[in-house]
Amino acid sequence: MKISEQTLEVGQFHWFYRQIQPPQPTNNPPVMLLHGLPSQSLCWTGVMPLLAEKGLTAIAPDWLGFGFSDILDKRDFAYTTAAYEQALGEFFQSLELAKIFLVVQGFLATAGIEYALNHPDQIERLAILNTPVVPPVSLPWPMRQWTIPLVGDMVTQDPLIIDRTLEGGSGFVISDEKLDIYRKPWLKTSAAGRALMAVTKNLPTTNALTKIGDRLRTEWQKPTCFIWGTADKWLSVEPIEQLVQGVNHLELIKLSEAKHYPQEHFPQEVGTALQTFFRKQIA
Repeated sequence: MKISEQTLEVGQFHWFYRQIQPPQPTNNPPVMLLHGLPSQSLCWTGVMPLLAEKGLTAIAPDWLGFGFSDILDKRDFAYTTAAYEQALGEFFQSLELAKIFLVVQGFLATAGIEYALNHPDQIERLAILNTPVVPPVSLPWPMRQWTIPLVGDMVTQDPLIIDRTLEGGSGFVISDEKLDIYRKPWLKTSAAGRALMAVTKNLPTTNALTKIGDRLRTEWQKPTCFIWGTADKWLSVEPIEQLVQGVNHLELIKLSEAKHYPQEHFPQEVGTALQTFFRKQIA
C-alpha cells in the first residue's frame, strides 16, 4: 500500500492531500485527518497505512496556507475559523464525501471540530488528539511570539521554526528527511510565514472554546474519542477528563509518553486506538 500525493482544484484554491486506499475496496467511510500548527499532512503518514490495513481509506490534506496547498495573501483568504470551515466543506464536496470519520489534532484543527458540530449528518465519528477544545488554554510561547508585531514578522520567516516547534512540542527528534519536507514552504515563499501569523492571530478565543466544549457535551451526539498525549506541556488532559465525565458519547484514551503531536512519534499507538474506535462503528 502506497500513500499517493494529489492536488485538487476547489474553486479558486488548490488543495494538496495525501491518500491511501485499502487493499480491497470497502463501503466504510473514509478517514479525514487534519493537522495542526505549524505542521502539514506529512505528520499522518505513519498512521495512514495502519488504517488502510483495516479497510479504511485515509485522506490527509494540507490546510490552505500550509504545506503544499495554496499559501494565500490574507486579502484572498481570511485565515479565520469560519473561512477554514467553509473551505473545508468545499473540499469535502469536491471529493464527493457524503460520510466521513474525522480526526483532528492541534491548534488550528479546532476548525475541523467546528465543521463537525455544524455538519453532524456528515460525520460518522470524531477523534480528537491534543487539540484546544475547552478552556483554560494558553497559547504556548513558541506560538505566541508569532503574533507579536515585528518579532512575529521575523520569527515566522525562519525555516527552523519547524524544528523548534515540532520537536519542542513532541519532545522527540524528527528525522532530517521529514524536516526537509516540513521546511519547504518556508524556503519557497515568505507567504508561508505571513499565513502562519494570520492563522495564529485568529485562533479561537476562550469564549469560543467554551461554546465548543458545551456543544460537544450536549448538542453533539456522535461517538467521539479523545486520544491524548498526557505528557503534553501545552495542553493539559485535565479539562478533557472533566469534559468526558458522565457523557456517554465521549471517551478518553490516554497515551502516557506522548506529548503535543502524538501521531509524529507514536503512530502505532494512535493507529491502534483509531482502528478500535472506528471498528466499533463498522461492526
